[in-house]
Amino acid sequence: MSGGLSTTARLALLARLSKRRKAEAPRPEAGSARDFTTLPGMRDYALLKTAMESLALESPLFRAHDGLAGAHSAIGGRPVINFASYNYLGLNGDPRVQAAAKAAIDRYGVSPSGSRITSGERDLHLALERALAALHGAEAALTFVSGHATNVSTIGHLMGPRDLVVHDAAIHNSCTEGIRLSGARRLPFAHNDMAAAEREMAAGRRAAPPSQARALLLVEGHYSMDGDVPDLAACIDIARRHEAWLMVDEAHGVGVIGPTGRGVAEAQGVDPAGVDLWMGTLSKTLSACGGYIAARADVIDWLRHTVPGSVYSVGLAPPLAAAALESLRILLAEPERVARLQANGTGLRDRLRARGFDTGSSIGSAIVPVILGSSLRTAKVAAALLERGVAAQTVMFPAVPEQSARLRFFVSSEHSEADLDRTAEAVSAAVAGVGRVESLPGLG
Repeated sequence: MSGGLSTTARLALLARLSKRRKAEAPRPEAGSARDFTTLPGMRDYALLKTAMESLALESPLFRAHDGLAGAHSAIGGRPVINFASYNYLGLNGDPRVQAAAKAAIDRYGVSPSGSRITSGERDLHLALERALAALHGAEAALTFVSGHATNVSTIGHLMGPRDLVVHDAAIHNSCTEGIRLSGARRLPFAHNDMAAAEREMAAGRRAAPPSQARALLLVEGHYSMDGDVPDLAACIDIARRHEAWLMVDEAHGVGVIGPTGRGVAEAQGVDPAGVDLWMGTLSKTLSACGGYIAARADVIDWLRHTVPGSVYSVGLAPPLAAAALESLRILLAEPERVARLQANGTGLRDRLRARGFDTGSSIGSAIVPVILGSSLRTAKVAAALLERGVAAQTVMFPAVPEQSARLRFFVSSEHSEADLDRTAEAVSAAVAGVGRVESLPGLG
């Protein structure tokens, strides 16, 4: 098998890993309280790393781009067609966005130098939050310095040990970490299966009725691994019938789906008021860094004064707030960018499907996966693809189960038809050149 691992090779790899551990600097006795190798996933990570080194395969992770990462970029001094960044509408690097950020530095400096509740409040924060609330048809919004921390802190603060969270099994790590922090009972349902969501919510409510516990239904508006969307109307119906809140993570939906990029509610013609909590990020379409929650004014006021991720954190950096605000203005003023992005996403997905690749349930917008199977095969294809001048994200175990490792293509409005043609041809050539590669034993 081309590039594969025979049984003998796999056994030799495991033996090599064992010898390497013995040869390394002395470590605490295996199984002791000070042994880091007992950490979850440490052994699997070491096995995968050793396998890649044995195959002389460079890690596809942490690749440094030489400059601005838009539809095109440079890695190691070589130009590439770039599908590895979240610059969905090409606004990161737009002169208007850069000018807004520079003006904010001139006026406020780089940092607010304090938490907002004490000394870090700036009018930029309030202007951005008003604009974000309006985007989702909500009364108010609150920004945070990290999208990941937005979910962790908000969910961890909102829910408690007696409560219930029913969530899509493909929900982002930041959401599951927030649930874990809260101590709430966690009931996942099969990805995008609304009948399963109903069953789990009903079962959870039988064990913890509204009189005893709060409940939250948690989904994404545009799933980052698969590029698909939930049935929002069904989500609202389930939440209402079971007296639960509905929270939608729109990190990858804003600027990407819906005629003007307002997200899943606009795309499906659903009243956004049916959603109790909208979460979003500033690091993708809005070309900055941070996250936000949009909701009723009383909820946001409570969060502003109590949620740890805001109260005990420095405020959003002024140039980032200004960049996000200007990006949002451009998004709403230039919907043709959204139309180009959606056309490019569908175009790339259809080109890849026509060549027989598994693009999963992607709707063909900003996120198009190519599911290849084993992590080693995916890493080899990514390297071969980069040699052909195309950069894509590599998603391997443990981020996904071992047999669903994939390349992820993040599409931009700035990609051309020629870029899409060349990319589809490069993927075909890279996969054919690598051939089949077996999975490592014991992973996933």
